[in-house]
Parts: sequence; structure tokens; C-alpha cells
Amino acid sequence: MMLLELDKVAVSPASADDAVGGVQPDFVARPTSTEEVSTVLAAARERNLAVVPRGAGTTLAWGAPPCRADLVVDLTGLTGVVEHVAGDLVVVVRAGTRLTDLQAALAGSGQRLGIDGDHGSATIGGLVAHGLAGPSRLAYGTLRDLLIGATFVRADGVAARTGGKVVKNVAGYDLGKLLHGSWGTVAVLTELVFRLHPLPEATRWVTVRPGSGEAAGTLARRVLHSQLVPAALELDRPAGGPLTVSILLEGRAATVAERATALAELAGDADITDIAPPWWGRRPAGQAGSDAVLLRLTTEVASLPRLLAGVEDAALATGLSVDLRGSAGAGSLLAAVRGGSGGPADASCLIELVGRLRRYAGGLGGTVVVLDGPPGSIGDVDRWGPVPGLDLMRRIKAQFDPERILSPGRFVGGI
Repeated sequence: MMLLELDKVAVSPASADDAVGGVQPDFVARPTSTEEVSTVLAAARERNLAVVPRGAGTTLAWGAPPCRADLVVDLTGLTGVVEHVAGDLVVVVRAGTRLTDLQAALAGSGQRLGIDGDHGSATIGGLVAHGLAGPSRLAYGTLRDLLIGATFVRADGVAARTGGKVVKNVAGYDLGKLLHGSWGTVAVLTELVFRLHPLPEATRWVTVRPGSGEAAGTLARRVLHSQLVPAALELDRPAGGPLTVSILLEGRAATVAERATALAELAGDADITDIAPPWWGRRPAGQAGSDAVLLRLTTEVASLPRLLAGVEDAALATGLSVDLRGSAGAGSLLAAVRGGSGGPADASCLIELVGRLRRYAGGLGGTVVVLDGPPGSIGDVDRWGPVPGLDLMRRIKAQFDPERILSPGRFVGGI
């Protein structure tokens, strides 16, 4: 194998640690600028090399394995804040910057990017590409809602920009929204522009054990329809364990204390703390082991109790263990699935479980996606399930990447 040589871009042979979903690439390129990313993609297109963009690699195994992966483009050399206009609550940041580093840089100005949870070591570009969010999505939306501009490189190596550096920018098509959650199949992100929020003066968590999914749904509706303005509303239900709901309040110290007291009265028997529950914003407990399969479940918020009941029914029917955790306020949960004895889930049982859950979720306006699992555990399971608008998505892929060199096969429908 001849070494791929690119002008001014570091390229090395790939190792086993560079595999993407079990697919072994030949090379790893490490550009440090948008211009160098352009050089890499232009060369890859010329040589018909399939490219997989990579950030910190925290979710690289998520999604379907690529059809082929000749070249990994490591973007961790594109780091740092390009511009921070504190008065306008706007930041321009390079895609390879880790979330923890960005939040630390913004904290000195009393500001933050409105995403939290177990994503600190992930890169900003990776978070956008995989459409990830945290508990505070209830208050601030996802990164799709906070993204106001982006610089990206097309599959042919041409760099382009979308949006701008002000919150109100309506010129042209909003391609940033298209790139969010595209799993690196449309273009490679190199810089992003976000709308920011002030750091809260105080925070409180009000934690309740509602006893049932129906009671949790009732509590969620009452809280969301109240004047208490929760920043996040999360639930945790270990397999065979109690259901816990915790609500985050943010704002001025005096008003947060008053709202927490009022919320505790509304919820009934509740604990008020100024630190988050230990499970807050983390993936389900079962995913901590290497033998759990990770699913993402979504539903209409009003139908959350029915989805919780459906998960119980599907687990009982298949004999599998399911730990749940996620946003009761946004109707988005993560599920860690293992065998009933705590080991790996049987493949046929997993297929049955996912099928049952998709029937439940589909009837509630939701979806079930198989995100990750130990090698060989997912097998023939359909990772994405039914996808509305798939024909349109395929046409977009064909328009942006007709040679299919960007993460081919990683996304829905083999895109």
C-alpha cells in the first residue's frame, strides 16, 4: 500500500483503533484548517477514496457501518474560538473544539452554549453532525436551533459558508439546519456560529418518584403547563427499579428558590437540591458496560406514559432488560438493552424488541433508532426503521455527494 501524500497535510497509515463500525480504513489525515480539509477532500474525490470525518470519536461507532472507509479525516486539529462577540451573544468556533473547552472559554464572560449532559469530551462538529442534545434542550432547543452559521467543505473539496454572525439572518437557504444530524454524509463541518445564553445565577433540581409512568406523564404535563418555566425535565428508570423524575430550574437566586418551593408543592413529596442527581445527563446505566445495545426512543410528549408502558411490555415479552433515561419534557429517551441475566441481548430477541418498540412509538408519533452496541450484537437489526422523507434525503445526498465518498452507508436508507 502506497502512502497517500497531500501537500501540507499530515497523513499516516491507519491503525486498528481507527476502524469505523468495524470497517478498517487505510489512512488518517489530520488537517488543521478549512483550506487543508478542502485539499484532503479534493484529493479523495480524485482518487475515489471514501472519507469518514472524525472528531473525538466518542460516538464514531454510532449509526450504521460505512459501506467503505478508505480515509478518516481527523478534525481534532481544528480547535479554538475564532470570534466571541459577547455583547451579541454569538461565538464562532472551529469544529474540532471539545465542548468542555468551549464552555470554559465562554464562562469568563458569563455565557455558555446551551447544551449539557454527558458530552464534554465530544467535539462541537461531532455534536452537530450527530444531532446530539442534553437535558436543557427543553429550554434552549437543540444545537440545530442554536446554529446560526457554518463553514463546511463539500465532497468535491469546495469550501462554502451558510448563515452569518447575527441571530437574525434570513438570506439564502439555511444549510446549517440540513447539516445538523446528517452524520457526515453531506459535507464536512469546519467552523460553526452559535447563539449563546447567559450563565444562570442559580440552579435547583426538584426530584420526585412518581410511582408509575402515568403519574410521571401527569406530573410532566402539570409542570410544563405551569408558570414555573423548567429548564429541563428528565426521567430515569433502571430495569426493575423505581421511576424518578427530576426538574431543573434556573435563573436569579431568589426567584429560583421560590419556584423550587412551588414546584415541590405541586409535585408532592419532592427533594430540592442545588446539585444534579448523579444520573443527570448521563447515558442509561446499562450502557456503562460493554454488553448493552443503545437505542434512542422518541414520542409526542403527551404519549410518554404509553411509550413507557410499551417498553415494559416489550421487555417482558422478550425477556430483555431495558434501562431508560432521558427527557420527559421533550419526549426523547435513551434505552440500554441487555439480556435478562445482565449479559448481551440475544440477537433474535433484540430484533423482536426493536420491532415491538417501533410499533408502539410509530403509533405515538415517534421513532426508535439503534445507535450502538458491542461488536456483533446488532447483526441484522434495522438501525433506523421507517424514515419519512427518505426520497428527498437521497436526492440531497446525490446533489451534494454524487460520487458517494462521504461516509457512504452511515445514515438512513444507506445514504
